[in-house]
Amino acid sequence: MAKEDHEVEEAAGTAGGEGAPREIGAEATGGEDAARETATRAPDGEGAAHEAGAGAPDGMDATGKGGTDDAEVRSTGPEELPSMEPEDALAEARRAAQENLDRALRTQAEIENVRRRAERDLAHAHKFALERFVSELLPVKDSLELGLAASAEKGATAAGIAEGVGLTLRMFEQAMEKFGIESIDPSGDPFNPEFHQAMTMQESDTAESGTVLTVVQKGYLLNERLVRPAMVIVAK
Repeated sequence: MAKEDHEVEEAAGTAGGEGAPREIGAEATGGEDAARETATRAPDGEGAAHEAGAGAPDGMDATGKGGTDDAEVRSTGPEELPSMEPEDALAEARRAAQENLDRALRTQAEIENVRRRAERDLAHAHKFALERFVSELLPVKDSLELGLAASAEKGATAAGIAEGVGLTLRMFEQAMEKFGIESIDPSGDPFNPEFHQAMTMQESDTAESGTVLTVVQKGYLLNERLVRPAMVIVAK
């Protein structure tokens, strides 16, 4: 009887030994599943950490540590402008005033030079304005002198002298035309008080009343401006 009981206990022990490993294996399998669930939830944990960091105060991350960049910016702050001492400011103001004074003196000197140059040019213009006209008149004078010398020679005739005078007169008229001088010869034209000056009036059977009969003296225009009116006799 004792032997049978001992065999029953060994059988039970054997049966219990086989069951224990199965239970341990089940617990091990459950531990692996828990690890997998923990690994699966890890991203959510990281997201929470990120959300915590996003909601953390400025200058502090999710772990409670302050951000390095924000801390540096906050510690540096805006640079303060260097303040100038009163002595330096006064010296700078004096320097600027001296520069402005020098500039004003140079400008005044330049204006004075321009004024003097303009006065000199104007004086020269008044003094030598007729230089070209005189150069055109010199050949006319030379022609008159030659004609006078030729008239004093033996054998000179009135026809030859008259021809020389006519050529000289033509030279003189050409010189006048170069400078815009025009003659007014209104013979047979209606009387115009703007350019004509009536000396007298005469009865005429051939001319209409108010017509110029005779030109006593020619008038002249300088660039269409009246220099001298023509002296005329007008028909009644």
